Amino acid sequence: MSLTAIVRGCGAYLPEKILTNEDLSKTVDTSDAWIRERTGIRERHIAADGEYTSDLAVKAAQEALQSAGMEASDIDLIVVATTTPDLTFPSTAAIVQAKLGAGIGAAFDIQAVCTGFVYAISTVEKFLTSGQHKRALLIGAETFSRILDWTDRATCVLFGDGAGAFVLEAQDTAAAAGRGVMNSYLRCDGRQVDLLHVDGGVSSTQTTGHVRMQGNKVFREAVLRISEAMQRVIEEAGIKVTDIDWFVPHQANERIIKGVVKKLDLRTDQVISTISGQGNTSAASIPLAYCAGVADGRIKKGDLVLLEAMGGGLTWGAALMRV
Repeated sequence: MSLTAIVRGCGAYLPEKILTNEDLSKTVDTSDAWIRERTGIRERHIAADGEYTSDLAVKAAQEALQSAGMEASDIDLIVVATTTPDLTFPSTAAIVQAKLGAGIGAAFDIQAVCTGFVYAISTVEKFLTSGQHKRALLIGAETFSRILDWTDRATCVLFGDGAGAFVLEAQDTAAAAGRGVMNSYLRCDGRQVDLLHVDGGVSSTQTTGHVRMQGNKVFREAVLRISEAMQRVIEEAGIKVTDIDWFVPHQANERIIKGVVKKLDLRTDQVISTISGQGNTSAASIPLAYCAGVADGRIKKGDLVLLEAMGGGLTWGAALMRV
């Protein structure tokens, strides 16, 4: 029997604390106008003291399970896409499993920075369609505020904290009637590590380090690489750009999103954007945006949805699914 991975539900969580551009202008040489013009960001959410990535992940996961009409005990695979784990080890997924009371199943993290959720959905789809697992909880969760240099206006204005989650289930392909994750395209160019990285690590410095980015170079690569990935998944699916109902991009920069929309000749009203009120939440940004589109009624059952992201590595990728 052929199997397909269906999205059964989604959930989102944003920390209570909000950090506005005006707030940042009091501590770093910037302004609301400067940030909005260059990024489209107005504010971002910041995790409270003692609030960890796993805590954000659990809250998003609980909402996703409720959306899917499932219990944590129904899940036999948990994958967390994150660059900001609670601990060096074990995985944040293992901690989430325990906090949810999900019982014994497979649990692991994926680290592909902002592309993490796309890498993770591709991985989970293969676990489910192989028949190895039946139901998966896929979470993108970040406390990126913990690795920011708050004196560096090139990076500290960009990022926020949050978590988003999908519940995916393996179903018979014939019964799915075209729904499910259709295909994905993943790439990495490790020669460009210096464009976006953290200057610390367990093996190298024994410190956490801070985010460092060459913004102009990342911008140029992003439009090119993201467009390439999107075109590939569309071509391999045998569809046209005009067939896409919704475009859910990684929320990195409003100018990048507009550049990709223009390059692929998409419509602006097809874009699900949350960047203004959330900033760049790295691996959490795609599920957060997707959940926003579901919550307000834009994304409906049967819609064709295109996801994309690019992050440190450099990593990039895209995934296509009918919900």
